[in-house]
Amino acid sequence: MSNGTENREQWGSRFGFIMAAAGSAVGLGNIWRFPYITGKNGGAAFVIVYALIVFTIGVSVMLAEFVIGRAAGLNAVGSFRKLKGGAWPIVGWMGVIAGFMILSFYGVIAGWTIAYMLKSFTGLMAAGAAGKAGDVFGAFVTNTPQVVAYQVLFMVITIWIVYKGIGEGIEKYCKIMMPALFVILAILIVRSITLPGAGKGLEFYLKPDFSKLTGAAVFAALGQAFFSLSLGMGCMITYGSYLSKKEILPSAAITVATLDTSVAFLAGFAIFPAVFAFGIEPGAGPGLTFVTLPNVFAKMPGGMIFSFLFFLLLFFAALTSSVSLLEVCVAYFKDELGWTRDKASWILGGIITALGVPSAISLKGNLKIAGKDFLDVMDWGSSNVLLPLGGIFIAVFAGWVWLESAKKEATNEGKNPFGWMSAWIWICRVVAPIAIAWIFVKGLKW
Repeated sequence: MSNGTENREQWGSRFGFIMAAAGSAVGLGNIWRFPYITGKNGGAAFVIVYALIVFTIGVSVMLAEFVIGRAAGLNAVGSFRKLKGGAWPIVGWMGVIAGFMILSFYGVIAGWTIAYMLKSFTGLMAAGAAGKAGDVFGAFVTNTPQVVAYQVLFMVITIWIVYKGIGEGIEKYCKIMMPALFVILAILIVRSITLPGAGKGLEFYLKPDFSKLTGAAVFAALGQAFFSLSLGMGCMITYGSYLSKKEILPSAAITVATLDTSVAFLAGFAIFPAVFAFGIEPGAGPGLTFVTLPNVFAKMPGGMIFSFLFFLLLFFAALTSSVSLLEVCVAYFKDELGWTRDKASWILGGIITALGVPSAISLKGNLKIAGKDFLDVMDWGSSNVLLPLGGIFIAVFAGWVWLESAKKEATNEGKNPFGWMSAWIWICRVVAPIAIAWIFVKGLKW
């Protein structure tokens, strides 16, 4: 068992770390869920509430994770073991288990993005032009061998990047994929907002409607902020463990949250003007992404190019997230069991891929547990139970249990004090645990 950080890999640069951490946070939910719930919950009014939550609760919990990871220089389980011991390593364990569960089904859905990049050039546009993109999607997700093949392909790419290590793998590829993601978003936004009739979509997305800011809307903002930032699962603890002692953590947390929120916010400008320009009803989640948007792209000049770029964008967002999920698991087996990175990456990646096959099969609707598809059960267990509990305990650990050491680590032993220190402490102590407990309790409905 390793308990030292002597030979630990480190990020090669601040930029590389920021790109990797932002990549972990930016996922499919930013692009297919955030724009829709914004439009549904009051447009700009919702964005203001969402931003307030991100830059208070979200940034505070993220900073707590960075502080814990860097101070220990170990994986999520080892960090709690080294800093406090007792029952605290269970919090890290929840993150490792959540990583296994989430990546198993996330790999299935992410595989669809590869399939749809190819489909953009092979008949999807013709089907979309006839309003038949829904038929293409239905035929695809119920073709289990095909879904599994794309899942395996996506997972092999994920495993390979993690196997290459922090500097030569995760950092190197996130430094390419994250800037590329912003470039693709910019191209899609320009195309979308220059379409005739795009104004209606911008109005749906941004027009402030404070009457829609109900308790349900605030809860939607809170849940989206928490899950969007990759909190509670040990990703930011693990990534923080590869940081140098020179890095200024509070500014890193703010930068990562800003990039994550920017992608979510900008995705709306790419999606809604186009959807409304062609008079198509916007829907949430996979329906918006794999049915509504192909119908929209099919009506545009050069639609296959824009369709390909959109699914490439989704692929990058999914891959930068999946890499961080696998790294949480790999770091645990490396640090605690002394496995090599090669062995941990391929064996754990293989197990997670196999665990994803029942999720792929369940898309046909014939593999259910207590009335839910297997994929939905894995999603429910990780997102509604493990992640909120992890987030609550991480905040409590930094705000109460390990406070003096947390303050020292956050300020680099007092060398870099930050103005919102007392706010951070009280958010970790009171605000974040209560807010995340709200997510937990409401999410327990089966």
